Amino acid sequence: MRADIESLNAEIKQSLELLRRHLDWDVANVRLAELNARVEDPSLWNDPAEAQKIMRERTRLDDAIGAYRRLEAELTDTVDLAEMAEAEGDEGMVDDAVANLRRVRDEAGEAEVKALLSGEADGNDTYLEVNAGAGGTEAQDWALMLLRMYTRWAERKGYKVELIEDSPGEQAGIKSATIMVKGLNAYGWMKTESGVHRLVRISPFDSNARRQTSFASVWVYPVVDDTIEIEILDKDLRVDTYRASGAGGQHVNKTDSAIRITHIPTGIVVACQADRSQHKNRSQAMSMLKARLYERELQIREEAAKATEETKTAIGWGHQIRSYVLQPYQMVKDLRTGAETSDTQGVLNGDLDRFMAAALAARVEGSGGAEVADLD
Repeated sequence: MRADIESLNAEIKQSLELLRRHLDWDVANVRLAELNARVEDPSLWNDPAEAQKIMRERTRLDDAIGAYRRLEAELTDTVDLAEMAEAEGDEGMVDDAVANLRRVRDEAGEAEVKALLSGEADGNDTYLEVNAGAGGTEAQDWALMLLRMYTRWAERKGYKVELIEDSPGEQAGIKSATIMVKGLNAYGWMKTESGVHRLVRISPFDSNARRQTSFASVWVYPVVDDTIEIEILDKDLRVDTYRASGAGGQHVNKTDSAIRITHIPTGIVVACQADRSQHKNRSQAMSMLKARLYERELQIREEAAKATEETKTAIGWGHQIRSYVLQPYQMVKDLRTGAETSDTQGVLNGDLDRFMAAALAARVEGSGGAEVADLD
């Protein structure tokens, strides 16, 4: 029992130290004092949008700082109680202390992750695009597997998922798809998933049952509201209409209601076929374009931009962020952080939090992650 207490004590202290570092403790406390002073100024509410922004930041900092202080106090009190119970030979009280330490450990881990979700758009809903790499049916099936993986992850979080656009593969899977994930911190959680994802497996489409390597890319960008000013000039846009895919028979879509918009200066392309109304699809596509341009500016501002065009145009060797190996052994490994698991089916069913949290921590700490390894 003494070993359990010491181990839990060490784990909790490590989480609290990481939480303190992520918050930049001294700066966070100074900033919270500034925000408290601003909230007390009645003139703040002359600008409701600015007031709401201030209140959100204040709430986030107050919750994080308060959680750190509460958990630190609980750790000290529980360890003292456990030591006293051990000295008195009260095994029941020792068991209670160990159970409480496990709870504190879990809460400290949750608080640490929440502290990582402090970016300007982290609290927003998010778009997620999946594109199959070269390789035909194999890559298209892998793209569909990724789309299902993220959909299941979102559902486990209690988020709502809305299909915006999809382009089916010729035989199976998808060539591309875009979904919107709605929920608190959806973008913050998913933003590190952008990149190339590599699958190694025995091909279900190969009669000789040979091992195949497939690639698909994921791109994540936040949904932004109308209060954010992003100038989009008509002369910079190319708008194309096309017939949306849909059910056959009497429900077949006979009009060119789907919309594709290309932003010529940046090369960003968005598409929407979610509605039968061309007007509604155009409005949704413009919102997506605005979000993409905003996300682009965020990355420039944060100096965290990755090789976006390289990632999108070279979906293959040397660009992957994560490998999913199903044959000859079972392993999912993030090549940036070194996080890994042999529970491949759990991951493909949406168990992604460990990878997302590790990537968020590496991003905040400026870590380059683990060296890229060959998992074959």
